[in-house]
Amino acid sequence: MAQSLSTQAQSPETEAKQWHSICPVTMIAPNTGVNALVDTEQVAIFRVGETDEVYAVSNFDPFSQAFVMSRGIVGDRQGVLKVAAPIYKQNFNLKTGECLDDATVKLTAYPARVVDGQVQISA
Repeated sequence: MAQSLSTQAQSPETEAKQWHSICPVTMIAPNTGVNALVDTEQVAIFRVGETDEVYAVSNFDPFSQAFVMSRGIVGDRQGVLKVAAPIYKQNFNLKTGECLDDATVKLTAYPARVVDGQVQISA
């Protein structure tokens, strides 16, 4: 299941990058992703299980040249959390964005967190 969400910029903090509130974590079904537009970037945000553990990577799949990563399948490969691209099934590390099938390819990974039940992305 993929969902598209709009974002709201959060008040400035002392950190270098701004945190953007995306949605309540409960709006993301466990082990699925959503797509959010953060400034001008499409970001795929994934929730692991029914926890508050979230990860964010670029929504752009470099193999299919399409904005589809939020529709990927969440899983693990030898203990590494990953998402499989929905079209050609290349696997990407959710924490780093590195492609597990081609070391020359990497997605942009964004810091993500849950604060007071809200998913936030730093971009």
